[in-house]
Amino acid sequence: MSEFTHFNQQGNVHMVDVGAKAETHRVAVAEGWIAMQPETLEMIASGGHKKGDVLGIARVAAIMGSKKTGDLIPLCHPIGLTHVDVDFTLEPESSRVHCVARTETWGKTGVEMEAMVAVQMGLMTIYDMCKAVDRGMTLGDIRLVHKSGGKSGVWNRDADV
Repeated sequence: MSEFTHFNQQGNVHMVDVGAKAETHRVAVAEGWIAMQPETLEMIASGGHKKGDVLGIARVAAIMGSKKTGDLIPLCHPIGLTHVDVDFTLEPESSRVHCVARTETWGKTGVEMEAMVAVQMGLMTIYDMCKAVDRGMTLGDIRLVHKSGGKSGVWNRDADV
């Protein structure tokens, strides 16, 4: 197993030096879901929410969140993202919304955190917009499913499980 990279040889926390790393095309994909009452999901699906397009607003929040990751996570490098894509899928059989975020950059460090923050911000925005009708919603399984680029190459969750 590798060492934690955010601690120096003296055991003190530090921001990892990525200055000597090569710039490569880096991609990350993360996913998660929010479970809710069937009536809440139907309200989202029908566009019947008085606050407007829940998924459209959540998509914008997810993109904005990914761009702010370096401000939210203390030792995360600020990254110039070149692309962010967020998709929501309604799952009526399980009464939940599935979110997938893909982040990309050409740079010296990966975009895994940006993809996971995007998912969380999107799902938390759905919660915020719908909490007046369903406070029992639950976010779950927020996880990285793919990363590529950099020295460590490609990693896929399916291949690692």
